[in-house]
Parts: sequence; C-alpha cells; structure tokens
Amino acid sequence: MNIELDAPLPCVQETPAQPSAIAALRAATWPSHQQLEKRIDVKSRFGNLVAYRAHLENLYGFCAALEARVAPDTFGDALPDYPSRRKLVLLARDLASLGLGPDTIATLPCCGDMPAIDSIASAFGCVYVLEGATLGGRTLLPVVAARVGVTPDRGAAFLASYGDGVATMWSRFGAALDAWCRDPKRRAAAESTAVATFDALQRWLCRVPG
Repeated sequence: MNIELDAPLPCVQETPAQPSAIAALRAATWPSHQQLEKRIDVKSRFGNLVAYRAHLENLYGFCAALEARVAPDTFGDALPDYPSRRKLVLLARDLASLGLGPDTIATLPCCGDMPAIDSIASAFGCVYVLEGATLGGRTLLPVVAARVGVTPDRGAAFLASYGDGVATMWSRFGAALDAWCRDPKRRAAAESTAVATFDALQRWLCRVPG
C-alpha cells in the first residue's frame, strides 16, 4: 500500500464562511447516501435472522476490502485511535454468534471494487463512510433487535459499535478530520474518496450474486 506521508500543515484559522471538513463530506456524499437508502430494502434485509446474517456477510466482505486498504497504522498521529475503530472484528463476532465458523467467515466473498487510498486525506474519506454508519447503527439496533432477536452481545456488535460512546467517538473523528483536511487539496481528496466509497458500498450491497 502506497500511503503519501503528508507533512503537517501550519495552523489555519477557519472563517465562518468555511464549513468544517465533516460538514463538507456530509454534503458531498448526501446524494450517494440517499440513493443507497432508497435501494436498501430495510424490511427484507432485517426481516428475519437469515436475511440479517446475509447482510452481515456482505458487510464483512466490504469491510475486509476497506480495512486491507486502510491499515491500522495508516493515520499515525492524525487519527491515533483508528485501530479501535476498525469494524471487521465486530462483524466477525456477530457472524460467529449467528452460527458461522471461522473457516466459513474467512472464505466470504470480498469486495474487489474499492477506491484507491494513496494519502491520509483519502483514508479519512474512506473511513468516514463506516464511521457514519455507527450513527445509523444505533438507530437500527432496536429495530433489528425487535425483529430478529439480536443483542449487542449476540449478533449486533456492529450495530452497537461504540455503545454509549458513539457521540464522543464521532466528535473525535470529526475533530481529527477537520484538523487534517483544512487544506483545500486534502479536503477535495477526502470528499472524492468518501463519495467513491459510498458508491462502492452501494454496488456491493445491491449486486446480484453470481
């Protein structure tokens, strides 16, 4: 993996006219986010345990590809808690709770259609998609729990994500993103990679298995 080691930028004072980097990413990815929500049939994906497990298997394949590109040491001091934010271990725990053995999990299909990650800024854009999913996961958790009987300790670790700390973790991510992507070139790289990652997720989740 070829990660560009960007030199730290001098402190730049934000003006009221300049939105935060996380607000810019939210605006840039909004159309992709809306399209994904329209194509995802929540009732069918979370209507029973078999469908829910299939959804987790798909997410596992996507996260495996993403985390292969964004290694634990990718961010360095730019996002020092990134290793604790990686989601693949949570999905593996969920799938094991729902009856999949380690050999089966290891052979799940992996997404081969991911954007290139060649800088810390682009890594921020990629990880933004899954960090945002932690907010949605907290909303989905009670719905899925009621429908299929999962809990954070059995089958819903991914949805539960950081538990009661989700707001704090999101705030820390936003602060790190803002600090690194104040420069317009970095911000543009983060935005374009976030959009590409969202679109890759949509293609992966909505594909017709061959």
